[in-house]
Amino acid sequence: MVSTVEELVEGKHQQEDALTTGIEKVTSKVPSATFLAAGFAFMGISALLALSGRTKAANFIGQWVPTILIMGLYNKVVKEHEPD
Repeated sequence: MVSTVEELVEGKHQQEDALTTGIEKVTSKVPSATFLAAGFAFMGISALLALSGRTKAANFIGQWVPTILIMGLYNKVVKEHEPD
């Protein structure tokens, strides 16, 4: 039974590797500065919406910023760990 579980885990691991490799190939083509610029742009948009009194929209847009910055961080880490 142990070999069956090990084979199952190995199969899942290979499947995950194929998926993440595909995603990383696409995202590594995007410059890291793009994510940083997008994060700052959405911060600015959120601030402008807040100043204009549209606080719900400002909060909604403002919540995108951490996600975009984390995507940029992941992008940078992937690029640094790519095999030459």
